[in-house]
Amino acid sequence: MTQPDGTPVRIDVWVWAVRLFKTRGAAADAVRAGHVKLNGASVKPATQVVPGDTVRIWKDHREMTLEVLATVRKRVGAPVARRCYADHSPPPPPKEVLASMPVRDRGAGRPTKKERRELDRLHGRR
Repeated sequence: MTQPDGTPVRIDVWVWAVRLFKTRGAAADAVRAGHVKLNGASVKPATQVVPGDTVRIWKDHREMTLEVLATVRKRVGAPVARRCYADHSPPPPPKEVLASMPVRDRGAGRPTKKERRELDRLHGRR
């Protein structure tokens, strides 16, 4: 069994080892795409992560902010993985807010000019 320690580890390996991504390839792809940031900067998969670093991950339409407490090289069980980071993510929005958001039918085509203006207003762009 691999014990958490403080040695530097590649960021793609760490996010995979602490069970934030199912495969190491998916973790590396997310880092390459800029969905994983280390201390506020986009990095390459080989960038080293050490305890005390802050990792921000955009996954499943949600941003997670994690503080690295320990590093591991091999994938560990969920209880051990949970001890390797501190989650400082904001709580998800309540379901009432999500239910009140306008939803466009899938396959309905492009939004009309009126609908686009309403979306711009909703997103605070105008």
